Amino acid sequence: MTNVSIIVPVYNTSIFIEDCIKSVASQSLDFLELILIDDCSTDNSMAVTRKVLIDFPPHINVQVLHHPINKGLSAARNTGIMQARASYIAFLDADDLWMPSMLSTVMQRFTMLPNHVGLVACRSTRIDETGTPIGGRENEPPVDRYFRAEDILIQSRFMPSTVVARREVFALCGDFDTSLTSSEDRDMWIRIGQRFQLYRVGASMALIRKHQHNMSKNADRMRLNMRKVIRKAHDAAVVASINFPFWLRVLSIYYFQNAWMQFDERRYWNAVRDGVASLALWPWFPDRRDLNEPFLFRTRGLARFLTEALLSLSNSFPWKTTPLP
Repeated sequence: MTNVSIIVPVYNTSIFIEDCIKSVASQSLDFLELILIDDCSTDNSMAVTRKVLIDFPPHINVQVLHHPINKGLSAARNTGIMQARASYIAFLDADDLWMPSMLSTVMQRFTMLPNHVGLVACRSTRIDETGTPIGGRENEPPVDRYFRAEDILIQSRFMPSTVVARREVFALCGDFDTSLTSSEDRDMWIRIGQRFQLYRVGASMALIRKHQHNMSKNADRMRLNMRKVIRKAHDAAVVASINFPFWLRVLSIYYFQNAWMQFDERRYWNAVRDGVASLALWPWFPDRRDLNEPFLFRTRGLARFLTEALLSLSNSFPWKTTPLP
């Protein structure tokens, strides 16, 4: 009997899809189902996929589904959930990878945890287009821990490719929101956290690839959809006990994340604006380690934004020098 259905949306990821599928084949867990949803790719992603599947392990059942038109990531995942046969559903983006022990470790945790835990995730490591790890300082201890909907509202805590969920959670919490063109995973984890407990394994067992086509590279789209997710949770009163100061903290982190996205797109004065807004809304986070951030992370970030903004202003000024006699 199939234990886990693995849902992989595919859209123009021909250069990454082979490694992704091979990482599924490497899993040290039997009775798996791999569901690949081609979201109307225009490159040779499916040709590469078919080639890889020729020698695929026989203990993994494979379904390949096709969308006649491009419907987006949320719709592709929803299609996979509808077709899944297993009691547990895992998500893996086509540009990401799993370590061989990922599914076995997560499923072991499910057997140890109470039934009201609806989702188990793991930590992840960022890699570049070539698969080389991207350096980054971890400030949060690598330990197993629970999360609540409130935690996800403050800050997204895990990527889709790190998550395995009980199938029943989607019947109770609904599908991925197709009106969101990013942050749809955060919205889903918040809704699941309203009814179930969330759990994350301290070990890093997923490799998240960062490249120029990532959704997070579009600051305007990310900002709009992050705001939609927060507004949606607020209007739905996801957690009745949440008070006004909590929402100030949510918006404070939202503006700080916006500031970094603006900075990455070299909109330095916009980054300064959003950094100042973040500090004004909530000046101090005593639990900044829980956010996996260093000491004075926002103040240091704002100083960097302002420095680059002033440098850009200086470089654009038509300075004229007069030669000395």
